[in-house]
Amino acid sequence: SKATVSVLNCPPRPLSPHNMPKQSSLRASLQDAEGLKVGTVLILLAGRFRGRRVVLLARDPKGALIVTGPYKLNGVPIRRVDPAYVIATSTKIDLGKLDVSAIGANFFARAKKTQKKGEEAFFKKGEGKVELPEEKKKAQTAVDEQILKAVSKNADMAKYLQATFTLRDRDVPHAMKF
Repeated sequence: SKATVSVLNCPPRPLSPHNMPKQSSLRASLQDAEGLKVGTVLILLAGRFRGRRVVLLARDPKGALIVTGPYKLNGVPIRRVDPAYVIATSTKIDLGKLDVSAIGANFFARAKKTQKKGEEAFFKKGEGKVELPEEKKKAQTAVDEQILKAVSKNADMAKYLQATFTLRDRDVPHAMKF
């Protein structure tokens, strides 16, 4: 008699460069996601502000999302986020003509540091807190004013943006409707 081999006992097929999806196709599918339109409320999944609800302002030319809290409501500043680290909710805020001209190509560029060598520089490394540039503060307040004007039309929207998203032990995220 022949021995039959169960498919369930076979080890999983290892991923190799031949059967893995290409990074470009993954990124393209994320960029064309239908729920990611300007004014959509997103939930951040990773990073310092994980669990916070943010508003989508624009898209970076490289595919990143530009979002803000607004800062006055939940403390999330204007920042770039990869689309893989957000959940798009069904909640949308009508922002009308949002002016994001202050957020240019160099908005997220870091200031260059002068490298000092030696013992003195090593011990002074932790000193001197870097102050946020005035142009970033002005851009944040300008964008916040526009968003807060739209948020004030709905009484519960401000509370919704301030609340953090958390999962408990009995929550099933695959069955939730965002």
